Amino acid sequence: MFEKLGLGDNLLKALDALGLEKPTEIQEVLIPLISSGRDVQACARTGSGKSAAFLCPLLQRMLDKPEPDKATRCLVISPTRELAQQLDKHCRDLAKFTPISSITILGGEGFKEQQARLRKNPEIVIGTPGRLLEHVERNSLLLDDLEFLVLDEADRSLDMGLQDDVTSIVAACNPQRQTLLLSATLKHKGLEEITNRIQKNPERVTLESHRQPHENIEQQVILADDPGHKQQLCNWLLSNESFEKALVFTNTRVHSEELAVFLIQQGLRVACLHGEMLQDERKQVMRLFRDGKVKILAATDLAARGLDVPEVNLVINFALARSGSDYVHRIGRTGRAGQSGVAISLISPQEWNLMESIQRYLNLDFIQRKIDGLPARFSGPSKKSAKKNKSRKGDAGKAKGKKERNDKKGAMKDKARQRHRNKKSVGKRRQPRAPATSSEQTANQDQAGAAGLAPLKRAVKSTAKKEKGS
Repeated sequence: MFEKLGLGDNLLKALDALGLEKPTEIQEVLIPLISSGRDVQACARTGSGKSAAFLCPLLQRMLDKPEPDKATRCLVISPTRELAQQLDKHCRDLAKFTPISSITILGGEGFKEQQARLRKNPEIVIGTPGRLLEHVERNSLLLDDLEFLVLDEADRSLDMGLQDDVTSIVAACNPQRQTLLLSATLKHKGLEEITNRIQKNPERVTLESHRQPHENIEQQVILADDPGHKQQLCNWLLSNESFEKALVFTNTRVHSEELAVFLIQQGLRVACLHGEMLQDERKQVMRLFRDGKVKILAATDLAARGLDVPEVNLVINFALARSGSDYVHRIGRTGRAGQSGVAISLISPQEWNLMESIQRYLNLDFIQRKIDGLPARFSGPSKKSAKKNKSRKGDAGKAKGKKERNDKKGAMKDKARQRHRNKKSVGKRRQPRAPATSSEQTANQDQAGAAGLAPLKRAVKSTAKKEKGS
């Protein structure tokens, strides 16, 4: 029970109002650990309750030691606006019976309005890296008094274009702070090098690895021939499968819009979500989806990170995720908090190898499924690659393969020797004539003179030189 984790009455009352009676495994581990003041790296599967696991102890520590005259005490960096808004709502719900306030600082909103909110000195600021850095550079967000820094979905927050912004923000923070990194996947390349610079001897916690089979999610694949075939399969699934809410993932903004238009033309109520939409549009779409007014959302990976939307029990990968970790975050939108869900991936011939690599990454086999009336001509590769077959033969197979390669090289050399250009007739080689003796040379000269021919000067000269030399 939460009472045993050192939380006060105000937080317990808020947890009870949210219907949270028993802590999850990650909450049982993290709440006491964060309360002790240690830096933490926590990795647990999606839907395990990581948000409450770090918000509860931080709220309790701020309640135990009120500092009304300080600037921002807790900064939470989120990779997406939607996740930041979700965290802010969760934080407000938990702090409902406390004087602690929180705000969001996001791109796409008025900068001056955000400055006005910051002047009210909220204890907790939750935002995205780009806009947070703008406020830091303009001195409207002061981090000298910062006590707690949280990087939610840390691997994405430190990824590629966001990394420079995050490191610049961290450089402006109070060095005497507690730093927390949380995600479902903390195996990002280069992540350890960065975390060593921003954390001090962090405690690493890994529970329910994302590479372990998710018992609450049934993972299926359906083979498809081309994008048009995928559209027909997606329409059939959304029209015949039973679900409360469904998320359909694409890899690009253009494809998400095209798919949404196609599904709307089929009579389905669908909304679209991607990063190029205006902030007000994104808010409106998420509000409609959460309220159930729109039950199908066609989205890019913008919706794959951390979003907790109740009653999502169907996830369709219209285009397969580009990596195993991205796939984990996508399907993690369902099967949350003990609920069950289904994840279906539509696999084209070009995605077959990617599907197999994701299966190896997760150490599982997807359930193959067919839709009556919409069969695919593609049924998988016709034969395995020679490389795979050789790897299964063992040492004997390797030796045999080497011998076959050598025999093949020898045959090629023989073939080269038998080329037409090497077979051309060069005629009979004339044998060199033996040099004539002196008596033969004299006889030849006499014959030439008798025939009226000029004498052989060369022979005479050579003979004279020879006699002179002797």
